[in-house]
Amino acid sequence: MTTFPETPAFTGFNTPSRVEAQVGDLNVHGTIPPEMNGAFYRVQPEHQFPPKLGDDIAFNGDGMISMFRFKDGKVDFVQRWAKTDKWKLENAAGRAVFGAYRNPLTDDEEVKGKIRGTANTNAYIHGGRLYALKEDSPPLVMDAVTLETRGYTDFEGRMTGETFTAHPKTDPVTGNLCGFGYASKGVLTRDMTYYEISPEGELLYDVWFETPYYCMMHDFAITADYALFSVMPMTSSWERLAAGKPHFGFDTSLPTYLAVMPRKPGTTAEDIRWFKGGNCFTAHVMNAWQEGSTIHLDLPVAANSMMPFFPDINDKPFDPVAGQTFLTRWTVDLNQNEEEYRSTRLSDMIGEFPRLDDRYAGRKYRYGWMVVIDPSQPVEMKGGSAGGWVMNTLGLVDLETGTEQKWWCGPVSSIQEPCFVPRAPDAAEGDGWIVMVCNRLEERGSDLLIFEATEIAKGPIATINIPVRLRFGLHGNWADADAIRPLEAA
Repeated sequence: MTTFPETPAFTGFNTPSRVEAQVGDLNVHGTIPPEMNGAFYRVQPEHQFPPKLGDDIAFNGDGMISMFRFKDGKVDFVQRWAKTDKWKLENAAGRAVFGAYRNPLTDDEEVKGKIRGTANTNAYIHGGRLYALKEDSPPLVMDAVTLETRGYTDFEGRMTGETFTAHPKTDPVTGNLCGFGYASKGVLTRDMTYYEISPEGELLYDVWFETPYYCMMHDFAITADYALFSVMPMTSSWERLAAGKPHFGFDTSLPTYLAVMPRKPGTTAEDIRWFKGGNCFTAHVMNAWQEGSTIHLDLPVAANSMMPFFPDINDKPFDPVAGQTFLTRWTVDLNQNEEEYRSTRLSDMIGEFPRLDDRYAGRKYRYGWMVVIDPSQPVEMKGGSAGGWVMNTLGLVDLETGTEQKWWCGPVSSIQEPCFVPRAPDAAEGDGWIVMVCNRLEERGSDLLIFEATEIAKGPIATINIPVRLRFGLHGNWADADAIRPLEAA
């Protein structure tokens, strides 16, 4: 008998659904722009079986990939498991055999040494392949049309590290996929690897280096010539894992660092410039760009950890005020001998899950969207919280004019990460739409919302009723129709 625990991570809105589905022509309120021809892919953590240790965090769920296929003003929906090695082993056993999040010491003996990845963090199209991604493992290849799983890839043996980021970037000029791995030589190691992959899927080169300390390197940024890595003290040790503590703990005694690495073959660790900063928390990146020798990096920053499930390394209580993230700009000048980055707050909105018009990745840009926590709005968490924080507002920052917009989803809803969809490949920056999942907490249901991207304050132009409840998801991306091909054609 399968029984999930009666804990917040598995009850209310967070009750496991474990549903694979294929539903055509979803119900729509409003009008879907007929120019939208492509697919929005996103992923949610979804436990296949009750957790081995009795309870768990959402981040340890198996990947469930959703695809919303837009064409001719209609939307079809497909949802499938990302069938990782872990998923297959547990499916065969009929129970969970892997233990706590990123703690191999808690696994059953028969699966020790197996890839523990869950492919539950991002869904990304490149070279006709759908990659389901989790940062502690290689990329999982899936069919972009059917969502059937092919399996892990090491890019024909050229990927020499053990891990690949859940936040790759596509260079809009070269078409290269830029990615990295941390803990590249195994759990808790300081080794990192940077990769560039051609538009056809060939791994072109890699760069190996080490970080000052082991850390959660969740996201990064590119510019035309550089890759940027923010090192922040969400760290761990074998002592933590042996004690059964959460994998990561936030260490307020450590500084942060910004690494600036040239993006070109032949780069070595000695070519990286390291800049130091005060203790702070960062997870995601909005964008970066260069002006001459000056590099700008925009990212949400908090004074302390914003992740209550990864507590203070010395077990101090979680501080939600210090955990508030604000869009911030870090700046360095490579022609100067400065050793620290400069930091400037760009917005007073409490925002995370930052997104941009990806055609401007690595270039100077104007618009950025975020999931915003707006404490001025009323909250009634009927049905439970989808993700912990009350993410109740979509925010837009216009970095050219300094103006902002917000749209509030109401007292009994919350929202997931926004994604920008361009109106046409050559449309002006920001000319397009935002797609975003909205959690209807009281109804325990989900809608997909569409906004005019630079007029979000007017509210959604279309609401698409999703026939199954989607758990809190992490990341997703849009792909135009010409990028969506079956694997045999990729």
